[in-house]
Amino acid sequence: MVEDSGRNIGDFEYTRRFFCRALPTQLDDNDSPTLIIQSYYVHQDNYALRVRLKTKSVRIAMTPDLDPLAVLEKYRDEFRLGSVTVKGPSVGGTRYGASRDLDSRIAGELIKRGGHVTIKNRFTDWIDEDGWNIDVFGGTNAPLIIAEAERIGPVTNLVIPKFCTTEITDQSRFSMKGLPRIHIHDGNPNSKTNWKQTDRNSSTISAPTVWNKSFLKKTTVGRKERCSCAAYG
Repeated sequence: MVEDSGRNIGDFEYTRRFFCRALPTQLDDNDSPTLIIQSYYVHQDNYALRVRLKTKSVRIAMTPDLDPLAVLEKYRDEFRLGSVTVKGPSVGGTRYGASRDLDSRIAGELIKRGGHVTIKNRFTDWIDEDGWNIDVFGGTNAPLIIAEAERIGPVTNLVIPKFCTTEITDQSRFSMKGLPRIHIHDGNPNSKTNWKQTDRNSSTISAPTVWNKSFLKKTTVGRKERCSCAAYG
């Protein structure tokens, strides 16, 4: 094991993340995506502890009315890969992230018993020289779509696909204190409440991006704020 100042170098993630308007049609080639159900037990000040289950044997449409726990209950025996991950704050696309495998039954019971639960389909593809994950969220996060490029070192000189719109790497409003409380009220990224946003902090996106205003503000439903934890992946 290679170590640096007592820390495992392999425990660091190097990523860049982007909003997408829609899932690229070339990615949906009838090959089942990975269905992920996960629960965040800790999500404060950009620190997180996540328990995750995943499977490729079940395909479900990511609709706004989807209940992650109901899906877990129905397809419990199909989820055979479990893990637990701790994450630190992201700085320049670099963050601490250490994971280990969990027995899938233990992971399922933990997800059922606590934290905030999210569900998503993960599509993967190689674009130029980079591997990309494109996550399509369901439930209270639908129709949110986030694309992520990950490398074994800092992500520089990245060729950004056309389906990416706004970069959200390191943006505090999309951290656990920002994006997690966003509720997409109408489930439509082409809503009449669209607005024009220019990302002044990103040198990779020069043109203004049209995006649903509801992605970028807190929305209270009744007296309880919706919380998604989507920013943590």
